Amino acid sequence: RQEFGFSVAQKPFGATYVWSSIINTLQTQVEVKKRRHRLKRHNDCFVGSEAVDVIFSHLLQNKYFGDVDIPRAKVVRVCQALMDYKVFEAVPTKVFGKDKKPTFEDSSSSLYRFTTIPNQDSESGKENKLYSPSRYADALFKSSDIKSASLEELWENLSLKPANSPHVNIFATLSPQVINEVWQEETIGRLLQLVDLPLLDSLLKQQEVVPKVPQPKRQSDVVNSSNYLDRGILKAYSDSQEDEWLSAAIDCLEYLPDQMVVEISRSFPEQPDRTDLVKELLFDAIGRYYSSRKPLLNHLCDVHNGIAELLVNGKTEIALEATQLLLKLLDFQNREEFRRLLYFMAVAAHPSEFKLQKESDNRMVVKRIFSKAIVDNKNLSKGKTDLLVLFLMDHQKDVFKIPGTLHKIVSVKLMAIQNGRDPNRDAGYIYCQRIDQRDYSSNTQKTTKDELLNLLKTIDEDSKLPAKEKKKLLGQFYKCHPDIFIEYFGN
Repeated sequence: RQEFGFSVAQKPFGATYVWSSIINTLQTQVEVKKRRHRLKRHNDCFVGSEAVDVIFSHLLQNKYFGDVDIPRAKVVRVCQALMDYKVFEAVPTKVFGKDKKPTFEDSSSSLYRFTTIPNQDSESGKENKLYSPSRYADALFKSSDIKSASLEELWENLSLKPANSPHVNIFATLSPQVINEVWQEETIGRLLQLVDLPLLDSLLKQQEVVPKVPQPKRQSDVVNSSNYLDRGILKAYSDSQEDEWLSAAIDCLEYLPDQMVVEISRSFPEQPDRTDLVKELLFDAIGRYYSSRKPLLNHLCDVHNGIAELLVNGKTEIALEATQLLLKLLDFQNREEFRRLLYFMAVAAHPSEFKLQKESDNRMVVKRIFSKAIVDNKNLSKGKTDLLVLFLMDHQKDVFKIPGTLHKIVSVKLMAIQNGRDPNRDAGYIYCQRIDQRDYSSNTQKTTKDELLNLLKTIDEDSKLPAKEKKKLLGQFYKCHPDIFIEYFGN
């Protein structure tokens, strides 16, 4: 308990306690690693959407606000508040101008880094160190800028108010393996509820058979100095531009083979301001690579048809949630590559952007060129394939988010495991409800009686049935169920 910075008996009141718990969870659970943005490396970063996922799950699991449903948009505002209070900061990129206040983005392309302070315990001149959870908790309570009253006011502005004295044991931890298994199980369970699948083999074996497509060499693997130089040229060009189209395209180049990157770099027009020529060069190269690449959505082919059926029937919201669950089951490497490609497709497909082909609409050109790189399912008609690809493009900002429904059920189940209860009793997707023998017998008798009464009523009120046939059926019914007959007709 001391490692958290305070004892439970001495914990602050109200929102301060909740905020410190959120900060501790974010620092210990969000994945911090070296990441890239526009071919530039950034150390010790995490992405915005993962921060939202971690905090969302934490709030639901610990029930700080009771059973209130918390919209994802409010969790984004919590993250904004943490950034305003310098818990973390946006990684400097062109997304944020020097004179513009950084805005937190619920996106897998926005990068953030925990803030640093001078290590007061070390001699001057030594490097700054990241706040540990205990150091940050202490700083949170002692800082003159962050008072409990102001934190309480923030919750009020979010229309959320912490419940009285949380009693959750926030120090108990579960292994990553258990957490991953719960996420996997509940994601599949939710998919089974949303999508009508004829066969379950591929879905049930998902954990064992997730294919890993061999990835092209990354910049860190390149040993040829010439290749490294060509990638550096593209990076420098990207850094000098503020065009979203170019940025999205150059992000995709990381997945192209070195030889193609060399060809692109050495085919650049002599006039660097001719962005139209650069865009034509980049689009042709990316399109050529992905026209022959194995499909990124190469798992759970039965689900593709289920989502397409939902779209055909106009059930867009359910289709979006099913798509989010499908992408949650995608392995990390394919998921990241697919995110970059889908973002580039959405930007390039915009009608106001660079004209890709003179006689065709940008949207149709993008769909035609990249469809097979996304899904190539023989059991899916061309019409449904086109519908699915266009749906993914139109919702590229949302398809990689984790549904709030899944967050809630996973949090409840993890809490049950943490407290030693049967996780399948109070949590999870339950298709059948267990009842005791007495209730079963009572329900059976009532249901049988109701159905027999309905049958007798149908025979009696059928005007098309000949009188002789009706008399015969009623006689047979009386012989088998006289009590039901008397109850319906009387003595």
